[in-house]
Amino acid sequence: MALEDSSFPSRPESLSLPVVEKGKGPVEEASEVTASTGVFDVSEDLGHVVTTDTAQPGVNRSWKSKLAERQANAASEEYVKKLPRVVEKERGRFGWAKRRKTQRYVEKNGRCNVSHGNMRETYRYLTDIFTTLVDLNWRCSLFVFVMAYAITWLFFGAIWYLIAYLRGDLDHLEDETWTPCVNNVNGFISAFLFSIETETTIGYGHRVITDQCPVGTMLLLLQAILGSMVNAFMVGCMFVKISQPNKRAETLVFSKNAVISLRDDRLCLMFRVGDLRSSHIVGANMRAKLIKSKQTQEGEFIPLDQTDISVGFETGDDRLFLVSPLVISHEIDCRSPFWDMSQGQLEKDDFEMVVILEGMVEATGMTCQARSSYLADEVQWGHRFSPMMSLAEGFFDIDYGAFHQTFEVDTPSCSAHELSLAAARLEAHLYWSISSKLDEEKWEGSSLTNQSGKQLDNGKGGVVGPVSFIVGEITGIEEQSGPGELNGSVTTDQSESEA
Repeated sequence: MALEDSSFPSRPESLSLPVVEKGKGPVEEASEVTASTGVFDVSEDLGHVVTTDTAQPGVNRSWKSKLAERQANAASEEYVKKLPRVVEKERGRFGWAKRRKTQRYVEKNGRCNVSHGNMRETYRYLTDIFTTLVDLNWRCSLFVFVMAYAITWLFFGAIWYLIAYLRGDLDHLEDETWTPCVNNVNGFISAFLFSIETETTIGYGHRVITDQCPVGTMLLLLQAILGSMVNAFMVGCMFVKISQPNKRAETLVFSKNAVISLRDDRLCLMFRVGDLRSSHIVGANMRAKLIKSKQTQEGEFIPLDQTDISVGFETGDDRLFLVSPLVISHEIDCRSPFWDMSQGQLEKDDFEMVVILEGMVEATGMTCQARSSYLADEVQWGHRFSPMMSLAEGFFDIDYGAFHQTFEVDTPSCSAHELSLAAARLEAHLYWSISSKLDEEKWEGSSLTNQSGKQLDNGKGGVVGPVSFIVGEITGIEEQSGPGELNGSVTTDQSESEA
């Protein structure tokens, strides 16, 4: 709203900038209130309201300007009251406390999230055409399978038709005295059917090659050889693709979460693996990798660095007899990458643990590999897996309904390093406490022995001086009139005085 009977100078004499911070309350008005245009700027990022009032001294304001100023102030105060709540709501929705979503390196089903791009040497795929065809998906494999036979049939059918055309067999179809290269070939369709009969060795007997065509005889031999090669190649590809053990890994299951708890007074990282089939995996072997980016001391950044996680390689526990579900345990010791990780650090850390189970399929004898992974938020601190095996009449019953279930147990929240230091301090305290008590008893016994020493008779009517026995460290030997006898930590002092 424009000011009545007033004009703006080139430079305003007073500027009022009331600023309201987040959560500080209503807007503080300037002490000198002048005519205002009611224009204010709101900065959502900074969280404050800036109101600029421009006035000219000595000019009386009308009731319209006052009303506009009050409305502007009321609107700014109302917005400021709402602003902290909006920001807090956004923080609650997009707060920093929430863990950002981590991109998996290996999915839970074992699929690797790696895309190979900008590959210029694509010809290398053709050098290993058999593996390339086996690795294709089923749609592409079936398409290649059909096209391989169709192209060879069409190719040799066109050659049979060309031979008939060049020899003039198509011009003497009604001539009974003419001997064609192939009987009853009167066009391209009949030549194509003869090619199919030759390559598939059907032999209906209606179309047959004659002995007056040596070129046709050589072509027949060539088609029979190439047809056998195509059959062997394509049938071999389909057989290998069908017998691939990839689907066998679908019945090898891993637990949804990994757990960390105490086992024999040591922190252990554990996960569960099981086989749903009755046919077993022969020579099952378990491996684990920690996927985490790191920076070296020289400043080199290594993305997705892979570190081995021991699951019993030194003791042979990594070789499994996977008849029933097993809990794989990784002891967190000084060689473990989780040596300095506590419960609080686990909630803030960002890593991925990839577990790999390899073995030979008992039915086919082919090697099978099953993979899964656990992110940092999928590792439960202070949990243990629920038991799932019970003894029935004549067999052991496995309840796979409890395969993923865990329950809480008492587990220290400190790291394994801190736990070992605390155990060492406790052991040292007990050792020195027992040693100090033994020393006190030793010195008390030695003083009593010295004070209550008796004179002994030497058998010749003489008198032997007091005898003292000191157990422990020798601190001093009393001077006697005769030489003493020292033996280890026991000292015997005997006087040579005679009666």
